[in-house]
Amino acid sequence: MFTERFVSLLQERKVSSYKLTKDTGLPNGTISKWRNGIQYPSIESLVRLADYFNVSTDYLLGRTDKPEVNR
Repeated sequence: MFTERFVSLLQERKVSSYKLTKDTGLPNGTISKWRNGIQYPSIESLVRLADYFNVSTDYLLGRTDKPEVNR
């Protein structure tokens, strides 16, 4: 579920792998592995992605269909 949500967010927000790398400091090779479902993010990276896209980690993991962040 993570891969589908991640790719969908990239497309919906029109964020390229290059832009995500520049904005977050995450390695481009790692982002490519996430896009292709080869690897999944660490907890720290998952939190960074959730903050970047302003969605919950539960949404990224497929535990909820509501992207809203409860703060």
